[in-house]
Amino acid sequence: MTTHWRLPRGVDEILPPRAWELEKLRRKVLDVFATWGYEYVEPPVIEYLESLLVGSGEDLDLQTLKVVDQVSGRQLGVRSDMTSQAVRIDAHSRVTEGVQRLCYAGSVVFANPQIAQTSRVPFKAGAELFGSDSLAADAEVIRLMLETMHVAGVRQPVLLLGHMGVYRGLVGALIEQGGLREEDEVELFKAVQRKSEADVRALLPESPEAEMIASLPTMMGAWDDLSYTISALEGAPEATQKALSELQALIDLLADLLGPDNGVDCVRIDVSELSGYGYHNGPVFAVYHPEHGSALAQGGRYDGVGEVFGRARPATGFDVNLKNLIPSVEAEAPVFVPWNGGDEDQARAVSELRSAGEKVVCALTPDEEAPSGARILKKVDGSWRVMPTDKK
Repeated sequence: MTTHWRLPRGVDEILPPRAWELEKLRRKVLDVFATWGYEYVEPPVIEYLESLLVGSGEDLDLQTLKVVDQVSGRQLGVRSDMTSQAVRIDAHSRVTEGVQRLCYAGSVVFANPQIAQTSRVPFKAGAELFGSDSLAADAEVIRLMLETMHVAGVRQPVLLLGHMGVYRGLVGALIEQGGLREEDEVELFKAVQRKSEADVRALLPESPEAEMIASLPTMMGAWDDLSYTISALEGAPEATQKALSELQALIDLLADLLGPDNGVDCVRIDVSELSGYGYHNGPVFAVYHPEHGSALAQGGRYDGVGEVFGRARPATGFDVNLKNLIPSVEAEAPVFVPWNGGDEDQARAVSELRSAGEKVVCALTPDEEAPSGARILKKVDGSWRVMPTDKK
């Protein structure tokens, strides 16, 4: 009985005043999404497991809590990612032949925390754009991601750009040559994500492609200069060269769209930025800030992932864990209204205060005391006034 109040490891709850701040932030972010033309959807917390596990990465499978549905006998999953749900909606629930913009906000559940000491129940808000394979779509999502950071109070963020095709082109060539077993590719992907050059080299035999993969974690730099990366990957497979060309074109487009006064501290290129759950297959992007140890928002292109639902469409999007962005605030002092036996003048004063946005707590009994720090509603010279509690 003494342990019934405990929550599972990694599961947290948000209490006042942070809970109200999270709700205010959610509303601000959704308002931004709406002004950009994104339609709000609210997918279910649980679905049939196969609907949630899209793409080829096993990370999503490992992060998804699984239960047996007592109604159907089938296996259900508690969502750990909402992008897959947006893909299903675009493919079946809200079918359109043109461009479709969807957004969402809600809790997801991780079977295991991604990083030690982090919550297993993030609150994700995100936007997904379906039906356009143009770089203009990726640029729109990146700009929306940056505006989301702005309304959330993140100042001078760092934008990181990469392209999954750089890595995938090299890996595909290695597999074709017999230099990498498909089952070892998962470990290689993790090693590159960790930016561990030594681990990458340990997994690969000597070859030009292996040397290029091992060098990917060192290929970082300013966004207006891809020359080092292009030179280092000279002779790479055609798919890798195409990815580099797309990345350069995206950089050029963003340079025109963002302008000099974009509020971004800097934009960096990192071709070993392999964010997400393994279903990304084009440009990828993330936002960082010196005050946070991990990405604040991340996303990328995931063309064709909807094939599992019978409708492969171009798609790009991003999400952000709003829990990481809740501002630190002091609890708002309420106005306390002492018991006054149903006085009509007092009731009108309470109504006016609430209409003005004040938090008003009315006593339920004559002996109820004011909450700590509260102001008090008193009748002074015939009119109702809000006074500090220490004034008579």
